[in-house]
Amino acid sequence: MGALKVAVVVMGILIVGGTITLGVLLLGRVSAQSGPMTRVLDEPPGTAIVGTSTAPDRLTLLLHGGGPDRVVVVDIRDGRVLGRVGLR
Repeated sequence: MGALKVAVVVMGILIVGGTITLGVLLLGRVSAQSGPMTRVLDEPPGTAIVGTSTAPDRLTLLLHGGGPDRVVVVDIRDGRVLGRVGLR
């Protein structure tokens, strides 16, 4: 009977500890993603955004000026430029 009590107490501690750990990890991920993101595109002076389009995880920008017109695709999650396509 003593071993059963010890097992119940240990399992209860594991459940509470796991729940707390899961909560802390989820709060950390949510707070890291909730802030505004500021990114600067490396584009020449005189460049202007003339059009945008979004997908669930991407932002597509149509840029004019500072050279030939171009389309830039940006990952919304981390601000990385995924690709550039020049237009004639």
